[in-house]
Amino acid sequence: MSGRVLSRIPKSWVLLACIGLLALNLRGPFVAVAPLVDLMQAELHFSPVMLGLLTSIPVLCFSLAAPLASLAARKFGAEFAVTLTILGVLAGVLLRSAGGPALVVAGTVVIGLAITVGNIAVPLIIRRDFAPRRQGTAMGIYTAALNIGSFLTSVAMAPLAAVTGWRLALAAVAVLAVAAVVVWVLAVGPRTAFVAEAEDGGDTPRAAASRSGWITFGLTAGFGGQAFSYYGVTAWLPSYLHDELGMNAAQAGAASSIFQILAIVGGLGVPFAAKYMSTTAVAVTLGALWLPVPVGLLLAPQLWWLWSTSGGIAQGGGITLIFIAIIKLARDQASAGRMSATVQGLGYCLGAVAPPLVGFVHDSSASWTPALLVILVSVLTFFLSTTLSVRQVPKGR
Repeated sequence: MSGRVLSRIPKSWVLLACIGLLALNLRGPFVAVAPLVDLMQAELHFSPVMLGLLTSIPVLCFSLAAPLASLAARKFGAEFAVTLTILGVLAGVLLRSAGGPALVVAGTVVIGLAITVGNIAVPLIIRRDFAPRRQGTAMGIYTAALNIGSFLTSVAMAPLAAVTGWRLALAAVAVLAVAAVVVWVLAVGPRTAFVAEAEDGGDTPRAAASRSGWITFGLTAGFGGQAFSYYGVTAWLPSYLHDELGMNAAQAGAASSIFQILAIVGGLGVPFAAKYMSTTAVAVTLGALWLPVPVGLLLAPQLWWLWSTSGGIAQGGGITLIFIAIIKLARDQASAGRMSATVQGLGYCLGAVAPPLVGFVHDSSASWTPALLVILVSVLTFFLSTTLSVRQVPKGR
């Protein structure tokens, strides 16, 4: 596709396509490890702790590097930040598949840092370049594509590794990064893509938006509850299904994929619902969909498919709603970047803690009940904090 062809397509559609393609690269590269851990351990002799770190390092980067990512997006410009993201993911993927244990870890760190920049830059681009009535739709497409990338990568890795080996399978993720950087450069032009230019943070303040610090605090708590619930369920749902229902590894993995793929419905559904409902009503609905996951698994585990469906929609919609709130409540680009860095930085910190903490509670009690109660607390935190924080977000039109 040439730049001339792209120039004939409305800019907003080109930008939406770029955002969707970029988002495919922002979760897939690190979830790709999970289906290949046995193959990697056989060759690299990693300890179980180190294998766990390969999936938790990027989440820790999302937390610890978020302030620096916000600064980079502001000082270098959002377009250049996106270029750094794609090239960083490409370099990290190739580095991770190229050598021994040290390069695997180094490549994972590079992937995590690069994705952190994208986590901050993309919502800023959506806020700046889309009309308010289309921001929700753009954010929904972004979060839906995050989950599509995770799902496709998870499904493809094991069969691909059986044919090519784990190194080439992990390296194959780079195809999406190459496609993203090519389309991105064609869409925005080489100069914009590769020349750093500081963001102008002084757009027109929105009189209806609250500047109160408690809203940032509330969104942070809501995002933290969402992230903790998501990563806790993602990490341990297959084990739960094995222990409680006797599923084998393949069955449990396939069953838990419902929780992942239904996030697409939530991501796309929230912007649509927000056109006709208040954001408070949307938040209440998402909380009501999240709660059956821990409660349902406690009381009726045989209906796991129903709870996974409900929770999948909720987790995809929850992150979408919080990002929409950030871009609509921030008074300008600079404050949007700072708010996003705070919410994601602290929120993903809780997300990184979830898998080991839920596992520790389960091991200590020799039961899944206390572990599910921990997840219930995090879901309630998301429910209450998000509902109270998004009240001032205007209903979409």
